[in-house]
Amino acid sequence: MEVTYLITESHDGQELRHFIKGRREISSALWKRVKWNGKVLVNGEVNYNARRVLHAGDRVVLQWSEENEVVPSNIPLSVVYEDKDLLVVDKGPGMIIHPTSREAHDTLVNAVAGYFIRNDKSAGIHPVYRLDRNTTGLVVVAKSAMGQFELSKRHDCIYRQYIALVSGRVEPVEGTIEEPIGRKPGSIVEWMVRPDGKWASTEYRVLASCEEASLLLIHLNSGRTHQIRVHFSFLGHPLLGDDLYGGSLALIHRQALHAWSISFHHPSTGENIRLTAPVPTDMAQVIRHFWGSMDCLKEV
Repeated sequence: MEVTYLITESHDGQELRHFIKGRREISSALWKRVKWNGKVLVNGEVNYNARRVLHAGDRVVLQWSEENEVVPSNIPLSVVYEDKDLLVVDKGPGMIIHPTSREAHDTLVNAVAGYFIRNDKSAGIHPVYRLDRNTTGLVVVAKSAMGQFELSKRHDCIYRQYIALVSGRVEPVEGTIEEPIGRKPGSIVEWMVRPDGKWASTEYRVLASCEEASLLLIHLNSGRTHQIRVHFSFLGHPLLGDDLYGGSLALIHRQALHAWSISFHHPSTGENIRLTAPVPTDMAQVIRHFWGSMDCLKEV
């Protein structure tokens, strides 16, 4: 990858490091990658001095490699969208995003590496956000660290909507849950609502309901771990299949949560992109069990 800047009068006399830190598209992690594993050229010559003073008319070029050391795996991948900058996939249940050890080769990142090799493509692999192992749906993977930073610098860079099935009849039929979330004492897995937790906000709308269950459309205003699962468990409406937080396993054996749609402005073109992923079979079966059809999703 390569990025070029032409220094203008407004940056005359500024140190190189300060100029780069002022570029919103260059994260601190990417700047470190360029310094240690790439090249910085000033007027065509390799520069090793981050304190070099720049002058109007100077040409600064940052070069780095997006090659990765991820072990490729021949795992089926459901590709929803792809261009030179981005790959969007529909993740199935049972898959984590990143390897947790050198031996782990069954993650989304490994699957993407295998997909790139099978299709003779060379690109970086930078998931923009995570989904829990058993949450299904759309995951955006940037092909460069710069694209990842552009789409993840604020929580609202990507507008995400989830479909969830929770126990009981949720009332009111729409609202916002604002309860702080922190770790559950004594657990390395569970989270809970607690006064000293971090701010968390979840918007929801009921699409269908009965005494046994409710089908919800959800948008997160914050990105806390297990946020949807914790908030609805706190309200007494745990997700179906989510036995970690009190959900019933009678109809589904993983949390009934699906990353249904995303919309964002493309980091390179500015084009507005909106994508959806069909409700997976196991959740669709539960919806039909309670409401007879999928019609409750037609207006979403």
